[in-house]
Amino acid sequence: MRRGLLGAALLFSSVFAGCGGGYNYSYVRYGPPPPRYGVLGVAPGPGFVWVDGYWGWRGSRYAWVPGRWVRPPHDGARWVAGEWRHESRGWRYQDGHWR
Repeated sequence: MRRGLLGAALLFSSVFAGCGGGYNYSYVRYGPPPPRYGVLGVAPGPGFVWVDGYWGWRGSRYAWVPGRWVRPPHDGARWVAGEWRHESRGWRYQDGHWR
């Protein structure tokens, strides 16, 4: 029973781990819509950092990926936001990352 629950938890977390990360697409023909802005609210605890939302590419259209509160991986870490870059072959998303 315990082993089954652990296996299910690992499977669930691995499936959804890719959902929160950045997306690195090949190329998109047109640029993303303007970013959305809203109220951040209060951090869920000390040490949390707000990571802005972004437009992600989902098959054949852009879809908004909402921002979220996260804990930095180590002291002094800074979040570098992802961005859409226009290149000669079209628009490509550069993932956000910790520095």
